Amino acid sequence: MKSVAILNFSYFFIPFIVLMQPSNADVGTAARYSPPYLPSGCYGTEATQFPSSNLFAAAGDGIWDNGAACGRQYLVRCISAEQPRICIPDQSIQIKIVDYAASAVSPSSAAGTTMVLSDKAFGTIANTSAPFVNIEFQQ
Repeated sequence: MKSVAILNFSYFFIPFIVLMQPSNADVGTAARYSPPYLPSGCYGTEATQFPSSNLFAAAGDGIWDNGAACGRQYLVRCISAEQPRICIPDQSIQIKIVDYAASAVSPSSAAGTTMVLSDKAFGTIANTSAPFVNIEFQQ
């Protein structure tokens, strides 16, 4: 009888423990920028730096890491914005860092964000009428 009680006890707590595991994702903000994208802070004038999907970004100060962010890839999704219905639900993208936001050739739609997404990347996760959105991202 005791073994049954222990077994039932474990059924209750195992799912609870799995649900309580921490997420590796970070939260930040993302703005957008438009062409021209060259030269970039990571790869200069090399056009092959951009992924064929055109899903790329410039790193803000929080993730730039003195240039170590160049080439990093992140999964990014919009989680909220100042206006309702800006985020595209259940849409995540993989972006590549190709530039430094503070020195990008094109201005950002909002200053001081974690990332500045290419027009295509931003428009894939959010309505482009917003100057910036809150994001969840994971390397």
